Amino acid sequence: MRWSHIHGQEIKPGDVIGFSGNYWHSHAINLLTYGLPWWGLSHIAVAAEAESEDLVRFDGVSPEEPYRGSCLLLFESTSLCPYPCYLQLRHHEGTQAQIPTRRILDYNGKVWHYPLSRELRPLESRRLTCYLLNYIGTGYDTIGAFRAGGVGFSWLESLFRPEDLSSIFCAEYVAAAHRHIGLFKTRSASRWNPNLLARREQRVGILRQRRRLR
Repeated sequence: MRWSHIHGQEIKPGDVIGFSGNYWHSHAINLLTYGLPWWGLSHIAVAAEAESEDLVRFDGVSPEEPYRGSCLLLFESTSLCPYPCYLQLRHHEGTQAQIPTRRILDYNGKVWHYPLSRELRPLESRRLTCYLLNYIGTGYDTIGAFRAGGVGFSWLESLFRPEDLSSIFCAEYVAAAHRHIGLFKTRSASRWNPNLLARREQRVGILRQRRRLR
């Protein structure tokens, strides 16, 4: 199983990476989701292992390219990443995969590692990857991210609005992926924002204490 090492920390499949950007909109997201600027989360992503056969499914990825072999990738949904998606080989506003070291070390803000409380079994890791890959290229859900903005508001939304993954925002992507492999129980992945999801998964023992990466 592929791991990624950053500042001595081992990032494994299923682990969550939380971001707090040095931008006004990052601070606004934190305030709207009951987080503190520079300390709470304005964005969230999940790590998963992609095999070489997964990578050749995407346009422009050649099986003859050795650097496109199996690797640990960071899966996220964002409209703000400066790099092209590692799988789609283009910039995309929505679900995408990035190289963890580059994405984390070059990020303009603070980054935290939320390790899973246990290592995923090989079948769980594979199911996580397949689920995330199936949604690569989905557009970013700006309205959904706004609806998930507050604890009370997101709870009401989940009662009256069905889950919709035709477009996806960051916490929705992570919550749905963790639910798919049986880690996280939720009726609606669309109700979770970055701060709320990280806190709940820590509270129920899915994630361990976070550690600063940057």
